[in-house]
Amino acid sequence: MQLVARQPLELVILVRVQAPEPILYQPGSMPRPCRGVQRKKSRARTRCLLVATMKTPDLALGVIWYIVFLFSTTCHEASHALAAKMGGDLTAFEGGQATLNPIPHIRRSTLGMVVVPIVSFLLSGWMIGWASAPFDPNWQRRYPRRSAWMALAGPAANFTLMLLAGIAIRVGMAAGYLEAPGFVNYAHVTVSAHSSDPTFVATALSIVFALNLLLGTFNLLPVPPLDGHAGIMLLMAEKTAHRYLDWVHQSGYAMLGLIVAWYAFGTISDVVFTVALRLLYPGLHNG
Repeated sequence: MQLVARQPLELVILVRVQAPEPILYQPGSMPRPCRGVQRKKSRARTRCLLVATMKTPDLALGVIWYIVFLFSTTCHEASHALAAKMGGDLTAFEGGQATLNPIPHIRRSTLGMVVVPIVSFLLSGWMIGWASAPFDPNWQRRYPRRSAWMALAGPAANFTLMLLAGIAIRVGMAAGYLEAPGFVNYAHVTVSAHSSDPTFVATALSIVFALNLLLGTFNLLPVPPLDGHAGIMLLMAEKTAHRYLDWVHQSGYAMLGLIVAWYAFGTISDVVFTVALRLLYPGLHNG
């Protein structure tokens, strides 16, 4: 009997998002950074964690963030597991990760999916968490392209959730239930057209849109140990992919990759979020 080494694919990266710069718009104008307001530079901080951001602890908002966090994390992990199964690696499938039921994922990463998110919110007003899915590194070496598709399946799930949230926002606007807010942040991408107070639907859609956009984008950064570092093997010949895997596994650059992602993503997230808003509200123009 041959023992096969199994190692975790760290998936729901550490993304600590500080309070974003508000973006204002007037009717007929494109969302743009606030003017005439003293602004603090906001930077997304990433370490391989998923983080929900809040200025002050708000229990109701925290519940919504956690629901979205749990759902998005589960979809991300399940997509990795399903893609690996389709590619011939049953490690995550046999571990129960190829499911949208969050319980198996919580059992595998109880600390990162339950304890740390709740405690971090109660203590600091923001939420941090993580999760992982196992894979067989021997399978990865035999089938580097399949491994690349498996790695990209997680971000693809996040972008799909973001697109669905965007479609729901546009449908809600067309039906007269939702509208673009006077200022935009991660929890206020859209607001109710009939209430000046935040509503569950508008807030949940906003967070699903923003959180999955950030999570998918961060995962695609091509540095180890993020998903993008394996995804780029789609562009490599098999021998090149083998040399690349040897370099990744032996170099110990995972920590360096996280540091690079930590500093780079703060700028990238601002740009990505602004572009996403322009696509979500294409009728708005610069004023």
